[in-house]
Amino acid sequence: MHTGMLWFDDSQTELKVKIQKAVDYYHKKYGRTPDLCLVHPSMLKDEKYKEEKITVRPYRPVLPGHIWIGIEDKN
Repeated sequence: MHTGMLWFDDSQTELKVKIQKAVDYYHKKYGRTPDLCLVHPSMLKDEKYKEEKITVRPYRPVLPGHIWIGIEDKN
């Protein structure tokens, strides 16, 4: 993913709730449903995370509390 939407949420809610809010906003704003979410590894707490329609991956350049969400490049 080269472009996407950066979402900030440092609340104490579960990661899946944060991601769902970001997905809903992204869909409303851009009219497409994202399929890739990149988060700081510390947000995953050493567990693999996969939603039904979105892949969540650790990516160290994303700061804690931030979610980088968008469409995965298929190249």
